[in-house]
Amino acid sequence: MNDNETAGQPELIRDLPPVVRPLSRLVHLGVEAMKESELLALVLHSRSLASAEQVLSQHSLKELLAMPYARLSAQRGVGRAGAAALLSAAELARRGDKSQDAALPTLRSVSDVVAQAIEIRDKKKEYLLAFFLNARHQLIAKETISIGTLTASLCHARELFLPAIGKSCAGVILCHNHPSHDPSPSDEDIRLTKRMAQAGQILGIELLDHIIVAVNGCYSFKSANSGVL
Repeated sequence: MNDNETAGQPELIRDLPPVVRPLSRLVHLGVEAMKESELLALVLHSRSLASAEQVLSQHSLKELLAMPYARLSAQRGVGRAGAAALLSAAELARRGDKSQDAALPTLRSVSDVVAQAIEIRDKKKEYLLAFFLNARHQLIAKETISIGTLTASLCHARELFLPAIGKSCAGVILCHNHPSHDPSPSDEDIRLTKRMAQAGQILGIELLDHIIVAVNGCYSFKSANSGVL
């Protein structure tokens, strides 16, 4: 409960139509649709949205979460219980992020990627895989983008970067196999890599590497200093 709310404040949340109350909006629209003021009102158990809006007009959410308990609890519209709830929610979120990140594999070398693509090394058709990474080079997701013929993998930029955008990744690594057992890049491999790298530059999602795996070894466009990446 807020210690500092007074009867002179604007309309109380309990007097709003049920459909526009923060809790109702969260239930029906999902937490992603909520405004910061609505989320803050729920955490602080504010009696009015104006109270939460007033808090945010004085300090950004980042500033509030960086405050020690004593200072935060002294803010008008927050109070002791509100400060405890806000800091506790922030700490739970931080711990959840750490737990999630700790479980994600990190891809920082060609061997890391090859180990994640071991299942396509001896396939009889070309499989094009995409590894979606966060800013710490941790693997968010791995997807098969295309399954080609014996000689070519077919991929359009949209097939790679639409899921990349949806996953909010920072970078992408491509990997495909050569059924011929020779990992040397073909002309089509070079054209594909250039096309994906250019699309990534436009979208702000870097193509970090394109690796070819085969029974007789592997080839990295990045490590080879091919000039393509």
